[in-house]
Amino acid sequence: MNPLELAGAGPGPAFTVTFDGRPVQALPGQTVAAVLWAAGVTSWRSTRGAGRPRGVFCGIGVCFDCLVTVNGRPNQRACLVPVRPGDVIGTQDGTGHEEARRAH
Repeated sequence: MNPLELAGAGPGPAFTVTFDGRPVQALPGQTVAAVLWAAGVTSWRSTRGAGRPRGVFCGIGVCFDCLVTVNGRPNQRACLVPVRPGDVIGTQDGTGHEEARRAH
């Protein structure tokens, strides 16, 4: 039997966040990484030197490969940050310092 059926649990209603200007559906309790993966996005950062794509690697906040910009704040670990309705998520280039300067 499914434990969710036993507990009568289920996710709350879906809501929308924005990723690189496009609307993406999210569920309460999901991390940014989970939302992006569910939307078919597997890379959302590029390395500062060679511009290589990065996404989730460790999934537990240790490696920093999944850095993303959330609501204008760069260097957010997508595997740890829970999404909230209306969040604006963006691909991060390199260290994110350019995004930080533009935000201020």
